[in-house]
Amino acid sequence: MYVGTLSFDLLLGDVRSLKEKRSVVRPIVAELQRKFAVSAAEVGGQDLHRRAEIGLAVVSGDTGHLTDVLDRCERLVAARPEVELLSVRRWVHSDEDD
Repeated sequence: MYVGTLSFDLLLGDVRSLKEKRSVVRPIVAELQRKFAVSAAEVGGQDLHRRAEIGLAVVSGDTGHLTDVLDRCERLVAARPEVELLSVRRWVHSDEDD
């Protein structure tokens, strides 16, 4: 069993309130969940207007499939015009890891 995680650090465009921030972040999280069957949520920067951290996780029995899903998720977020992708952190864990 393999577990892959991604953490996206995002700079949001012209956002002036937390309500506007939610209107940008929620559709990204929902699209990740819908298109790729991953667990995703806003996991950091909740009190900041123009920054967001989105985390996601996926479980697979095959590292090739896992890598493909993580790559496609990263491309989807990077292609969103309303956000600037500042950094991505990726981890792949195996049930054989200590």
